[in-house]
Amino acid sequence: LEEFLNFTQLKTSWRKAVLIDYYSVGFLWAKEMNFSLTQLSEFMELLNFILENISDKHMTLGDNLKELERAMAKIGETDSEQGGDLNFFSIEQGKAIIDYFINSLFKYYRVYEFLF
Repeated sequence: LEEFLNFTQLKTSWRKAVLIDYYSVGFLWAKEMNFSLTQLSEFMELLNFILENISDKHMTLGDNLKELERAMAKIGETDSEQGGDLNFFSIEQGKAIIDYFINSLFKYYRVYEFLF
């Protein structure tokens, strides 16, 4: 993960250490959920998107929750309802993903705001 995130100097950067930890835990959680490679990739992309909303865009908790809602809104729709887009997660998996973000990130949102 250090190479992927381009963290070359990890001496005492708490920010980078926390990010490596959060990405690692997210990856392990997704693996425990038995996500396919495509689902794992989509989950990690969503995790990155939510963190970038805090770090780069400085979104409020409410705005970031709305972004998560928009991202997850198409779960459970059929291919015809989506206009041909692929559907990567089941409704149960979608609920689990939302619970994961609420319990691992949104519950501690102020800490992450402070970190960034």
